[in-house]
Amino acid sequence: MTRIILFFTIFSLVTSSLFSQNELSENDKLYTVSKVWGFLKYYHPQVAKGDLNWDNEFIRILPSVKHAKSKNELSDVLLTWINSQGKIKNCNSCKPKNNVTYFNDNFDLSWTQDSTLFNNDLSEKLKAIETNRFQGKSQYFSINKKGGNINLEKDISTLDFDWQNESHRLLTLVKYWNTIEYFFPYKYQTDLNWNEVLIQMIPTFLNSKNELDYHLAILELIVNLNDSHAWFKTDLLDDYFGKKFIPAKYQIINNSAIITGCYNDSLAKLNNLKIGDEIISIDGITIEQYLEENNKYLKGSNKPAKAAYAFDKIFNGSTDSIEIEIIKQNKLFTKKIGRYAFEDFNYKRPKREKWKILENKIGYVNLGNIEVDEVEFLLDALRATKSIIFDLRNYPKFSMYKIIPFLNGTPKELNKIIVPDYTYPGKFFWKDTEPLGKKNKKPYQGKIFILVDSNTISYAEWYAMALQSNENSTTIGNQTLGADGNVSPFTILGGFKTGFSGIGVFYPDKTETQRLGVKIDLEVIPTVEGIKNGRDEILEKAIELANE
Repeated sequence: MTRIILFFTIFSLVTSSLFSQNELSENDKLYTVSKVWGFLKYYHPQVAKGDLNWDNEFIRILPSVKHAKSKNELSDVLLTWINSQGKIKNCNSCKPKNNVTYFNDNFDLSWTQDSTLFNNDLSEKLKAIETNRFQGKSQYFSINKKGGNINLEKDISTLDFDWQNESHRLLTLVKYWNTIEYFFPYKYQTDLNWNEVLIQMIPTFLNSKNELDYHLAILELIVNLNDSHAWFKTDLLDDYFGKKFIPAKYQIINNSAIITGCYNDSLAKLNNLKIGDEIISIDGITIEQYLEENNKYLKGSNKPAKAAYAFDKIFNGSTDSIEIEIIKQNKLFTKKIGRYAFEDFNYKRPKREKWKILENKIGYVNLGNIEVDEVEFLLDALRATKSIIFDLRNYPKFSMYKIIPFLNGTPKELNKIIVPDYTYPGKFFWKDTEPLGKKNKKPYQGKIFILVDSNTISYAEWYAMALQSNENSTTIGNQTLGADGNVSPFTILGGFKTGFSGIGVFYPDKTETQRLGVKIDLEVIPTVEGIKNGRDEILEKAIELANE
């Protein structure tokens, strides 16, 4: 009798364990259907060519997915759903491309064979779809032939969107997540694994109690790209972070906000804010604390980028004043300062010199100010110089295609890029860019200095890489914002605009630039003392080296 009781006890424990292993949480089920839905959107022939309203299909299948209790039940639901979309014909053109070199860090469909999520029948079906994937013109994207990045303007939803509808909120997450899953070239670089982002964000979207929560959830999702090109802005978010600014510009150095200039001299004077003042806390919260606590809402490829893009958040608010701790002339004070609507500043960007010739035949060029039609005149003035300083701490005009041929003796390869393989979504392949320049019997013979910092982003970084192709160049400054490659804009459910870096940009030797920024030969970080005294320490270092 004891043996019989023992047998049934063990049997009960084993069967209970097996059942619990097959039982899926709601998050597991939503994660699974989200990935399958995205895979089918781009791979299944009937779905990809637009035979079905795929947004509505997601909403339609959700109740059955939620009702499934185990792996096998969920697999049966998904398999029935897939079979209802039509038969998969053999694809004769789906063979691997032999004429390209693939970049393999992004692609991973091994999850379709995950036995903890799917039974064998479903895994085999998903593999068959991959093998015989859609090869025509997709309903959801087109190719930007000039840049190689994805164009998502075709992916228009007919859904009568309502943020209060839980399934609509979830669909917002799933559509965005899958767009990045298959078409973001830097997905492999995100701090948080992109699969983990989906797992963590599902409850965040489901539990949004009001419209602001929903917008903050979208912002948090987009920040997880770690891409300085990504953005999301709404009136609700502006109200949340505050539309009132302090009248001073600042830069984060050593976890303090150093005043670097003013938006309005009179208001800055009224609040006794001067260049070089060091603000260490706001309403009892240190700058370091604020950045840590709000990190999930601060976009950017790297730390300097996050600090730079925090400019409309750290000191902003809806009240007319804030209390700060500030160091002035080595003394710590606590004081209140005013906040104002930005339009009250009547701010106009200061005019900066386009170019000038400094002592000892040193040319200085602010590439953010030089217009294309001024380049010929500029180059005539630079021919007699012994060195040129190109300032890229700005966003330059499209003068690169005239300036680089002047500097270099032969055409130079500036970079390599990776672009999406639209016949195999999720894969990227290497592509050479056209060498820039032409044979020049009299190239510039002097030294070249390139100035960069946390104002240098995107085309400015591309421009810096072009200038670096000259063997006499030296790059001076500090980490750039690390976002290169054509931007792919698109519309999130609800009509909100966003975008991401659509192609991957690397140096000719395939060294990464995304998140890292451009290569720097000599790092110079502005000091508090230098800012206080009105010095441009990066430019000073370039002039010093030019005079050697």
